[in-house]
Amino acid sequence: MITELGHFALILAFMVAIVQMVVPMVGAAKRWPGWMAVAEPAALLQFILTAFSFAALTWAFVTSDFSLRLVVMNSHSLKPMLYKIAGTWGNHEGSMLLWVLIVTLFGAAAAVFGGNLPPTLKARVLAVQSSIAVAFFAFILWTSNPFLRLAVPPFDGQDLNPLLQDPGLAFHPPFLYLGYVGLSMAYSFAVAALIEGRVDAAWARWVRPWTLAAWIFLTVGIALGSWWAYYELGWGGFWFWDPVENASFMPWLFAAALLHSAIVVEKREALKSWTILLAILAFGFSLIGTFIVRSGVITSVHAFANDPERGIFILMILAFFTGGALTLYAARSHVLEAKGVFGVISRESALVANNVLLAVSSLVVFVGTMWPLVAEMAFDRKLSVGPPFFDMAFSPFMVVLGAILPVGAMLPWKRGTLGRTLYALRYALVLAVALGVLAWAMQTGRSGLGPVALMLGSWVVFGSLVDLAARTGRGTFNERLGRLTRLPRADWGKAVAHAGLGVTIFAVAGLTAWQQEDIRVAQLGEPYTVGDYRLTLEEVNREQGPNYLATVGTVDLQAKGRSIATLYPEKRVYPVANMPTTEAAIDYRFLRDVYVVIGDPQAGGGWVMRVYIKPLANWIWGGALLMALGGLLSLTDRRFRVAAGARRAPAAAGLPAE
Repeated sequence: MITELGHFALILAFMVAIVQMVVPMVGAAKRWPGWMAVAEPAALLQFILTAFSFAALTWAFVTSDFSLRLVVMNSHSLKPMLYKIAGTWGNHEGSMLLWVLIVTLFGAAAAVFGGNLPPTLKARVLAVQSSIAVAFFAFILWTSNPFLRLAVPPFDGQDLNPLLQDPGLAFHPPFLYLGYVGLSMAYSFAVAALIEGRVDAAWARWVRPWTLAAWIFLTVGIALGSWWAYYELGWGGFWFWDPVENASFMPWLFAAALLHSAIVVEKREALKSWTILLAILAFGFSLIGTFIVRSGVITSVHAFANDPERGIFILMILAFFTGGALTLYAARSHVLEAKGVFGVISRESALVANNVLLAVSSLVVFVGTMWPLVAEMAFDRKLSVGPPFFDMAFSPFMVVLGAILPVGAMLPWKRGTLGRTLYALRYALVLAVALGVLAWAMQTGRSGLGPVALMLGSWVVFGSLVDLAARTGRGTFNERLGRLTRLPRADWGKAVAHAGLGVTIFAVAGLTAWQQEDIRVAQLGEPYTVGDYRLTLEEVNREQGPNYLATVGTVDLQAKGRSIATLYPEKRVYPVANMPTTEAAIDYRFLRDVYVVIGDPQAGGGWVMRVYIKPLANWIWGGALLMALGGLLSLTDRRFRVAAGARRAPAAAGLPAE
């Protein structure tokens, strides 16, 4: 009964979404307040109905309702409760329901918190947002219905993909979708502004919090996915430039560019056209990611579906929303006239450079991701574009971005002096170079990647600290410290986010340059050395898990003659899914990880063992969390709350002429 109610609620939500898409848009065009007012209650009702539908599907997974086809295919009665719940979105149909739930969540949030938006703009934003929901409601109901029943329910289910039965993957998709789908709000603001015929500082203040929230969620989601790949897949990597990894990374880059571009619109009323374009492209690339994951055109360990019919439907959605918005953008470009002017050496120019680097680097990733498909379709050639291409093509953009970031952040608006800014950063530069030289002197027989990355990352971190200190003005230490504590949260957020980027740059390059790897057949009780560590495989046991069988090794880890940890690497087999997984054992430390994987037994005795010494591994995710924390600090700043700036622009609340 609950399942039928969930299905019925989904259909009702679809109908409400159609009303919300049409009525407020017509009301805004005709200046009919009553019709425009329909948007708010419709947005709230749409979210409530979708939330009920999603709760009904979750209940079916929790109670192991095997009369539901989706539960049979993605759950099992012996599965732990966390993974029963995660099974709701650990499949194509359920994840699409989560997708549309988040679309309606952002629409409802805009209805609740957008009280200071001009009535016509608010009505159009909610109507555009609902049009996205309409498309995906139709997609779910016509091609991906999660509520299909089975005439003869089986005794038990086929279990969830074992790789997804992990805490990291339980929380990774919701955060990632909050980021992906959250960018739909920036898209809705951009399209509504094009229809309205006005993009100004107030518009930038309204759109930035939504973009920032989506960027924060996307940052956390990517970090969780990277961390899961690191400890779960057993190959010791944190990023493989997989097509689906790239699908989440490209919108992140565009969202970062959009955040910085919107600053220029807010401060100087310049870059209007470019900012609107970035808002369209950011969500457009989210839709491209959805297409890649669910169409089957590209093979990936992360792919959800290989159904061409679904792929064509999503391709139509992508073409309609991205192509339609770009067409509208071209038709309304004359209303996007920039007002502010600025010099070549200025913060505006630095932000333009930032935007170009982020956008072009995202396009490079896009070309590398899609080129195998293009080559197969156009030239009938099977090609593989792997990490070497992406490392060589993408890294230079990040190096240049890191080099100019501290300088650009401290340049004054409109016109500045490069020499004066570099002079203010002199100590940060000297310290960064000194650390790079020290790392070069300490390492032997290795490349310059680690020292250069340390210098670049330190330059970004120290530059952020100098920028923060410069905002305290002059005076005694206590006076400046007092001003530091009273700085706006946006200033703190900017410094923390930039420092997080610096930490991540150094950690990624440092791990790549300095990690050590050892693969061998380890005999029971015979110690061996990897780097500065001594490992002994003491025993191997068979263990029974709740829904798997495990081979568990016991490894003693020693450093400097004393035992520092006992590690338990596992190799699991899930009988229902008939699939093995590798569970790495990791000794986490501040400056390094020791990563141990157990393999298969050998005919001559012993077990295959892989050991990695990974310096600075945890700094990668620490840097990502710092970036997210910086975004959160900025989001809590009063100036960046939704429509906070509209109070000082009452004229904007009127109905603009068209």
